[in-house]
Amino acid sequence: MTRVAYTNARLLDPATGLDAPGALLTDGTRIADLGPGLFQDGVPEGIEVVDLGGQCLAPGLVDMRVMVAEPGNEQKETIKSVSRAAAAGGVTSIVCLPNTTPVRDDVSGLEFLARRAREVKLVKVYAYASATRGAQGSEITEMGLLSRAGAVAFTDGTRAIESAKVMRRALSYAKGFGKLIIQHPEEPSLASGGMMNAGEIATRLGLTGIPREAEIIMIERDLRLVELSGGRLHFAHVTTSESVEIIRRAKARGLAVTCDTAPHYVALTETDVGEYRTFAKVSPPLRGEMDRRAVVEGLADGTIDAIASDHIPQDQDHKRVPFGQAEFGVIGLETLLPLTLELAHKRKLSLLQALACVTCKPADILELPAGRLAKGASADLLVFDPEVPWTVDPAAFKSKSKNSPFEDRPVQGRPLRTVVDGRTVWQAEG
Repeated sequence: MTRVAYTNARLLDPATGLDAPGALLTDGTRIADLGPGLFQDGVPEGIEVVDLGGQCLAPGLVDMRVMVAEPGNEQKETIKSVSRAAAAGGVTSIVCLPNTTPVRDDVSGLEFLARRAREVKLVKVYAYASATRGAQGSEITEMGLLSRAGAVAFTDGTRAIESAKVMRRALSYAKGFGKLIIQHPEEPSLASGGMMNAGEIATRLGLTGIPREAEIIMIERDLRLVELSGGRLHFAHVTTSESVEIIRRAKARGLAVTCDTAPHYVALTETDVGEYRTFAKVSPPLRGEMDRRAVVEGLADGTIDAIASDHIPQDQDHKRVPFGQAEFGVIGLETLLPLTLELAHKRKLSLLQALACVTCKPADILELPAGRLAKGASADLLVFDPEVPWTVDPAAFKSKSKNSPFEDRPVQGRPLRTVVDGRTVWQAEG
């Protein structure tokens, strides 16, 4: 087995609060040892040495919300292209939404994804299974079979589970298998036909608005169903101040609820739609400045548990069209690290707090063996420079799709090396 010593590193482990100079030793696929005192007397012979020159060494990022368009829309993204994008972004574990064609609602869909991921052999690819058949919101899937086949949680992905009766059943059923339900919190009848956040800007642009209440109402309803069922629920991409406050109170009452947000809800607002910028058309929509601030505060006090890229690739045919016809979604794997670090640079979160949102916290929510620097853990590592400035250029991204709203944005912090199971799968040039 290959043993590699990463020396002269700034070790960062959000799970334990470690932030210290030191070294880390991998032995094959595992972390053999780490700490400030390791190799103080030099590295023994027979061990490969990687001198990091004082750069940061952290757990590889865990992205709990990624769309892969294979099978069905391979022109947007394949398992190979999404894995390459993840590796280039410092993401070592991705969890894929079930909204493929066909929807991943049976064992064969899970097996297909697992087989293709093994063939690509880059990052670790986990799968959600659909909570309802075809993600149509009416009939619950075979959660027991799907759990045994590797589904880490159940969600209809980009669609809300609209029926309260079906959601109650899903929560109760998933609870029996120790699994989580993940909800896209948007009341469909209120959001139907909407294109951006309801308000003055939408009115000025002549676009149908999606009211904030569409999210708030769905969260309030589903929290009642959690109480009724005793199940575990996670809200994806929370965007409003009221949503954050409602979840904060629910957690204080001891409800089994968690939530995440996405970088675009932290870094952008509805003003970034500008003059019909389709790359800023997302679901749920970008909100106002006060909501954006509330989301940041929710991350700072732990109400919002995690940050997920919400990587939804769309090709030119589905984005370079009039705003009303454009599909929702942005890509985010290759900007997840710098946009998360932006919170630390702006002193909204500490560096370890920010990293926790994209490492140990999403791993804990989904009970994944990832997101930590620990003896015996998988050697899934990220080496990065937190300070280096660069400008976002989607043309250089590994993703097949280029629909980033952050084009030409100056950012700070960049991956230098991505390691999965002890094997370097991506390294910065030069």
